[in-house]
Formats: sequence, C-alpha cells, structure tokens
Amino acid sequence: MVDIFESVLEFSYIGIFFLLILVNAAPLLMPPTWIVLASFYAIDASYDPLVLALVGATGATIGRFILKKVATLFRKFVQKEQKSNLDAIGNFLNKKRFGYILTSFLFAATPLPSNMLFVTYGLLKAKSIGLYVGFWAGRVASYYLMISISNIVLTPFVELFEERYIGILIADALGISVIVLFTCINWTLLLTKRKFKLTRPKLWKL
Repeated sequence: MVDIFESVLEFSYIGIFFLLILVNAAPLLMPPTWIVLASFYAIDASYDPLVLALVGATGATIGRFILKKVATLFRKFVQKEQKSNLDAIGNFLNKKRFGYILTSFLFAATPLPSNMLFVTYGLLKAKSIGLYVGFWAGRVASYYLMISISNIVLTPFVELFEERYIGILIADALGISVIVLFTCINWTLLLTKRKFKLTRPKLWKL
C-alpha cells in the first residue's frame, strides 16, 4: 500500500485523481475515499485540503458514474415484480424537482461509503444529472471536513481497516444489507397509501 501511495504522489493531484476514479468504480473491497485523501495529506501536508477535496470529489463522482453504469447491466437479472417495485421509487424521485440532488447530497455529506448507493441508482436506472451534482457537492463538503480533522479521526479508522480489511468487509456487508432491505420495501404501497410493508426478497432470477 505504501508503494502505491509513493507512486501516486509522483504525479501529485493528477495521480490522486485517477487513483480515486479506480477506487470508486469498484463495487466492493475498497477503503472510503476520505481515508485515502486524508492519508495523502498525512504523508505530505503541503497539499491544500480544499484542492484535495475538489480533486477527490471529482474523481469519486466519475468513478461512481462508471459503477452506476455497470450496476445498470445487472437489472436484467432482476425479477419482473421487483423491477416494478424499484421503478415506483425511481418514478417518485424523477417527479421531484430536487429529488436526486437532495438524496445524493444528504448521503454524500456524510463519510459513509457510497458504493451501494450507486448500485441502487443503477438498478433504478436513474438518469438525472442531479444525482451527480448533489453527490459531488456533498463529497466536497465531507472530504474537506474529514481532511481538515484527519489528525484526530484518521488513526482510529486506519486501525479499523488495516487488519485483513475487517472494516471494509463490515462496511460492504452493511451496504449490501441496506440494498436488500431497500428492494424488499413495497414502495408502491408506501408512496401511494403511506403504509410500510416488506415483501419477500425476489431480487435475482436464479
């Protein structure tokens, strides 16, 4: 890992930019982007936190765009009943002027991993440019904050992630669980009659 960081540092911000595209295009087993950015800042404090945040948010957004496109391909394996259920929430967000912008911004403004958010967007076949605008703006804010306080929060998180990717596996497992729960919600019933009901998981055609 140290060798990778040293190699990327040779290309300064451009190297970090392309590294983060690769990190964010992967659906699983990748550390949170803010930890990567904070690590670069810890290695070389001459980096500007705001520029790092802007570079990081742009690279992350492009990477998540790629991830969403790949996730869209898996929609063909989704059961017809589940597609209809997913389309209900997708159509609801499409009708809201700032639906995707607010959803993406509120999620991205936290340090939570966003891989499963964009897998969900792929399954929804979301096409709004707003989801990228909101995500980028939210990530700029959260990355800048996390880089600025990295001297306090970086070490505890790095310790969590350094032992056999335990932290990453936990985050991915939680993310997958959220996606399964999301697809099990009867969105048509919830949005039309305001009644919450879970349906049996029939996501994949197996």
